[in-house]
Amino acid sequence: MAVIEQEEAPAKSGPSLVVQIAVLLVMTVAAVGMGWFSGGYLNSTRGSEATETGKPTRVDKAHVKTTDKAATKKDGKENTEGEEPSVLPIEAITTNLAAPSDIWVRMELSLVFDGNPDAAVAEQIHQDFLAFMRTVKLPQVEGASGFQHLKEDLEERARIRSNGRVKKILIKTLLFE
Repeated sequence: MAVIEQEEAPAKSGPSLVVQIAVLLVMTVAAVGMGWFSGGYLNSTRGSEATETGKPTRVDKAHVKTTDKAATKKDGKENTEGEEPSVLPIEAITTNLAAPSDIWVRMELSLVFDGNPDAAVAEQIHQDFLAFMRTVKLPQVEGASGFQHLKEDLEERARIRSNGRVKKILIKTLLFE
């Protein structure tokens, strides 16, 4: 019989360490670049949008100097083109949510009017908020973004009901039980 020498097959190793590090660096640079470009894109689109009042969402110092005429002073007096905003607290709203119906909500709000507050309009807004809160479901208001969406919805309803006289709402208390 013949003696056959068996040689062990050389173990296949993966790519060298230098190649792995180079690939990792290229992927890291690509991820950082994509993040930088997408952040710049999102910032530019958000900064160019305007709110319903015509004021931009981002405020820079040059814009404040040119457009905030209501706050500029001349001869020691304020130059008020519009009327001063006034805050009117409304009654607390206590109702149950649409789903689950055993969850109750209590909200204490104030309305920021542009000029003199109108009690009749405030009462209509109060009733509108009450009816709206009865249609809200708990998952819609969970978390910070849910709270922000709820506040935006309420502000939009207040603006519509008051024909633009209510500029903002202030939520003092929001309690779910």
